[in-house]
Amino acid sequence: MAEPSRSLGGRLPLFDPADLTEAQQSLFDKLKATWIKYAGQTGVQATTDDGRLIGPFNPFLLHPEVTEKLSDLQVAESSHTTLPPRAREVVVIMTGAIWRADYELYAQLNVARKTGLSDEVIAALAKGDIPEELGDDEKIAARVARDLLTKRRIDDDLYRAAQQAFGDTGLYDITAVMGVYQTVCSMLALFEVPAPN
Repeated sequence: MAEPSRSLGGRLPLFDPADLTEAQQSLFDKLKATWIKYAGQTGVQATTDDGRLIGPFNPFLLHPEVTEKLSDLQVAESSHTTLPPRAREVVVIMTGAIWRADYELYAQLNVARKTGLSDEVIAALAKGDIPEELGDDEKIAARVARDLLTKRRIDDDLYRAAQQAFGDTGLYDITAVMGVYQTVCSMLALFEVPAPN
C-alpha cells in the first residue's frame, strides 16, 4: 500500500478494491455511484488516485449491512428535512466542529458555501463558535446543536425559541441530521481520519 493510502486512512488501512468481500464490493459500487459521485461534484476528494475510498467511505466498508441503513437514513433525512438549507448546514458544521472531524469539516466547505454561508462564518462555526453574521434562526439552530452535543440538554428558553423557529418537526429534523453526522463524525474521530491536504 502506498504511503498516501496509509496516511489518508488514519488508524484504519484503506481497503484495496481488489480484496473486498461480495457485500463490501456491492457497497463500494453503490457508494461510487452515489456519495462518491456527489463528493466529486462538490469538489471533495473521496478516493485516492488508485481508487481506494477515503474519508468516512473507507470505514463504511467495515460493516456494509449497517452502512446501507445509515445511507438510507441520510437520504431520507436530507430529502425530507423541513429545515432551511443554511440552518441544516449550520447544524452539520457544528456537529463536525464539536467532534473535531477534520474530513467532515473539509467536505462541508463547498456545500456550506452553496447555501450562502461565507468563509468567515464557516470558519467560525468550524471552531464551535456562533458568528453574529448568522440569521436569528440559524443562531438558534447552532445553539441547539452545540448545547445538545456538549451539555446533552438545552434549557427551556432555548427550547421555546427553537420550537418557535422550527416547529416540533423541525426540532426532530435537527436531531435527525445530528444523528447522521454524529455517526459519521464519531467514526472519523475514532479512526483519526484526516482531511486530504
